[in-house]
Amino acid sequence: MMKSIIVDKIASVAQACGLSHEIRISTDISCEEGVVLAVEVLTDKAQYNTLELTSGRMAKLARGNVIVGALGHRKALFGYSGHLPEKLAAGDVIQMLNIGGVLGICDSANPEKGRPFECRVLGSVLHFPYLGERIGVPARAGMRKLDLAATLDTAGVPVVALAGTCMEAGKTAAACAMISRMRHRGLTVDGFKATGVSLRRDILAMEDSGARRSMIFTDFGVVTTTAKNGPALTRTMLTEMAAGKPDVIVFELGDGLLGAYGVEAILDAPDIRNALTAVVLSANDPVAAWGGVKLLRDRFGIEPAVVTGPSTDNTVGVDIIREQLGVPAFNALTSGAALGDCVIAAVGLDSVAHARELAQ
Repeated sequence: MMKSIIVDKIASVAQACGLSHEIRISTDISCEEGVVLAVEVLTDKAQYNTLELTSGRMAKLARGNVIVGALGHRKALFGYSGHLPEKLAAGDVIQMLNIGGVLGICDSANPEKGRPFECRVLGSVLHFPYLGERIGVPARAGMRKLDLAATLDTAGVPVVALAGTCMEAGKTAAACAMISRMRHRGLTVDGFKATGVSLRRDILAMEDSGARRSMIFTDFGVVTTTAKNGPALTRTMLTEMAAGKPDVIVFELGDGLLGAYGVEAILDAPDIRNALTAVVLSANDPVAAWGGVKLLRDRFGIEPAVVTGPSTDNTVGVDIIREQLGVPAFNALTSGAALGDCVIAAVGLDSVAHARELAQ
C-alpha cells in the first residue's frame, strides 16, 4: 500500500535522495542497509537529542516528530551499538543509532548518551525514477553504488591519513587545523572521511576550514563502513579526488585503529598503505599514544609523522611522546599552525607552500 505523508525533518543520511517534506511511503519494507524509512519519534531526550539535517544544521528532536532516516548498524564505544533488523513492518519500533539518522535495533547504550530515541516505523520511502510513470521504488542512501573492485590511482598527489586510538580522539580537529594551515600557505586541499557511521559533520568542518572539495562514504550508499567495504571506499575516494589535481588530499579514518569499521583492513591493504605519504595519529592520552604508535609501526609498518589529540593538551604529554616515542607532537587546538607545518614538510610540500606564500 502506498500513501502520502508530511515529514518534519530529513536526516543527512538521506541527503542524496533529494526528498521534499511531502513524501510517499510503502508498507512493504526491505531490511537492507541504506533503505530509507519514515518513522515517528516516540520519546523525548534531554541529551544526544538532535538530528543532522540534509542542510548540515542540527535540529532538536521531540516526541511526535516524523523524520526520514536510513537503516544501518553501529558499533560505537562512546555511543550506541545496534544491528539491522531481520524484518520490519509498519508499526514496529526501532531505535535511532546516531544523530545522522541511522536506524536499527539498539543492543547497547553508553550511559553518557542515555537510551536512544524510540521510533515507530511508518514505511519505506519511495522515489519515482521513471519519467511520466507512477512506479515507486524504495529510496536508498547514496548517489551511486560502490564498486568493491575499484582500483587505486593517486596520480602522484600526496596523501595524509588521520588515524585515532579511539573515537573522539580529536581526529577531525586535527584535520581541520592542518587543512586551514595548508590553505593559508596557498595549497589546494581536498578531504574525505573513509570510515565510520553516516554523519556529514566532519566533512562539513573540513570544508569550513578550507577544503576545496569533500566526500564521505555515504555518497556511495554505505551507511556504516566495515572491513569488507572500507578499502574499496578509500580507493574510490582517493582516485576521484586525485583526478581533480589538488596539491594534497587529507582524509580521516573514523573510529580507532582497533574497531569494527574497517580501519585495520584499509591499513592492511598494501596499495593503500603505499599511497599514504604521511599518517597522523590522534591519541587520547600518552599510553594510548604509545599503543597507537606501536600498532602503526609493528603491525602496519607505518612510521607516524606526528601525534596529536588530547594526549598533547599540555607540555607534559608532548614531552612524553617526543622523548619516549621519538615522534613529533603538536596540539591541534593550541598549535594548529605548527601541526600543519609539520605535516606539510612530511609530505614534501614545504617548498611549494613557501613559493605560493611569496606569490600571494
